[in-house]
Amino acid sequence: MKVFVTGVAGQLGHDVVKELLSRGIETVGSDILPDCDSKAPYVSLDITDPEAVSRTMADIRPEVLIHCAAWTAVDAAEDEENRQKVSAINAEGTKNLAKAAAQIDAKMVYISTDYVFDGQGTKPWEPDCKDYAPLNVYGMTKLEGEQAVSSLLEKYFIVRIAWVFGQNGNNFVRTMLRAGKTHDTVRVVNDQTGTPTYTPDLARLLADMIGTDRYGYYHATNEGGYISWYDFTVEIYRQAGLETEVIPVSTKEYGLSKAARPFNSRLDKAKLAANGFTPLPDWRDALSRYLKQLQEET
Repeated sequence: MKVFVTGVAGQLGHDVVKELLSRGIETVGSDILPDCDSKAPYVSLDITDPEAVSRTMADIRPEVLIHCAAWTAVDAAEDEENRQKVSAINAEGTKNLAKAAAQIDAKMVYISTDYVFDGQGTKPWEPDCKDYAPLNVYGMTKLEGEQAVSSLLEKYFIVRIAWVFGQNGNNFVRTMLRAGKTHDTVRVVNDQTGTPTYTPDLARLLADMIGTDRYGYYHATNEGGYISWYDFTVEIYRQAGLETEVIPVSTKEYGLSKAARPFNSRLDKAKLAANGFTPLPDWRDALSRYLKQLQEET
């Protein structure tokens, strides 16, 4: 099997390549950077260039495409000067890749988000729910990417995730650790609810998925129950041994964000086990492993 992975300079793409290589799977990585510190063969690719995408996919001829590349700066996506670029990457770029995958009959894995829903209520969103109502530009463009994949391909996995953290990049955990070491108190919202996703755990699931034909929509975050960002921060500080006081505030009280955030990011993951996939471990265990890895780096 040969796998082509986009976005390998990011948190998830980096760990997907690492996981595939650990299994002896032939892997080619890509990103827009001219060069990348990747253990796998690497090609620079602008996914917004349809001819370049078609040519690259035809040359490499992967059996599987795992599409991790995306514009993920949610607030910056709201800026008028960025909106066209966000759409070009998340919507048109995904469409270019889906077309190219169809031309060579490759399976495609598209990484999406809970932001395709309106984030209201308390019921967990099911993978096959079609009640789409994105609250912001990022969510809308990721939904357009989903629709491109599902309309152009039959052999696809659309995997929605939330609250991502991993080794290769910035994330909420790193941000909270920095704040906890420099402040006596931090204010964190307690009315947005979901579950974190640790990229090495997700990478293992994706590597399992691509060896099957159990196509469709899936939700994949770590197990351990639904929590708020406040709850997550309290546990980060507990495990890190920080005594910083965490003050719960509402989204309205917190302010600051340009983009509307979903209150309900609960994703129903039962479909994973129902289709024979191993769910991701408890998020507390994932956090423990992540903090240990950060400690080993310093």
